Amino acid sequence: MKILLKISLVLIALTFMAMKGDKPAYMLFDADGKNASFKKLVKDAANADIIFFGEQHNNPITHWLQLELTEELYDQKKNKLVLGAEMFESDNQLVLDEYLIGQCSSKNFEKEAKLWKNYKTDYKPLVDFAKENDLSFIATNIPRRYASLVYKQGFEGLDSLSTEAKELIAPLPVKYDANLPGYKAMLEGMEGMGAHANPNLPKAQAIKDATMAHFILENWEKGKTFIHYNGSYHSDNFEGIVWYLKQENPNLKIFTITTIEQDTITELKDENKNVADYILCVPSNMTKTYPM
Repeated sequence: MKILLKISLVLIALTFMAMKGDKPAYMLFDADGKNASFKKLVKDAANADIIFFGEQHNNPITHWLQLELTEELYDQKKNKLVLGAEMFESDNQLVLDEYLIGQCSSKNFEKEAKLWKNYKTDYKPLVDFAKENDLSFIATNIPRRYASLVYKQGFEGLDSLSTEAKELIAPLPVKYDANLPGYKAMLEGMEGMGAHANPNLPKAQAIKDATMAHFILENWEKGKTFIHYNGSYHSDNFEGIVWYLKQENPNLKIFTITTIEQDTITELKDENKNVADYILCVPSNMTKTYPM
């Protein structure tokens, strides 16, 4: 018996040493910084109405896990799953829909839609997954020309838009809380760089958040799960899009994932705790899909 115990202890020690010598590509943590499994993340996400997968746009681990999570959720939800993303603007919904149902070729879609430079590597797999499984994929973001208008003129600039144009953005007037930490940090960041702080900068961010929240709600219904892919800053600390959703429907079950980078990923830094329900921690030197 003692020999078996000694053998077991040796095996445990060898396993621990082997794990210490590994180079994991990522670690998952819960909000409190405790180690979490992908299986547990999937289980918790499946209970949500709206899921936000916050990403670092050029991080390949994020994009890989976005697809993995989507596939796992589809296995459970089937046609009750809806996809949507910041990376597609609302005025591209028509051509996106035409591509999804086969009326538009991949070549024409990629030529006509305003796609990000990492579309083929990072977002095409998600769009094609929706296409192959007859799922909706919602272009949630505001057309960039209207966000630019807010940056230049404030929310008042949107009043001059046509009725047709206003269909592509959140309903006016847009609620706005300048004291939300994320928006305040934008202005403080500009001042810290010696730049003249434009008070419209966080407003331009807010109109994006409000518009994404609007189109998420417009395409979600009870019993469905909407998974949304966005830059982590749009949902971190349960602000941004999450704040706007809660203004319209405080009873929504919202689940957030964020991506952060650390030099060492075995333990989550205190400043990265409680940023989201789950934190995907990736090595800082991870290969990037494109230079920022």
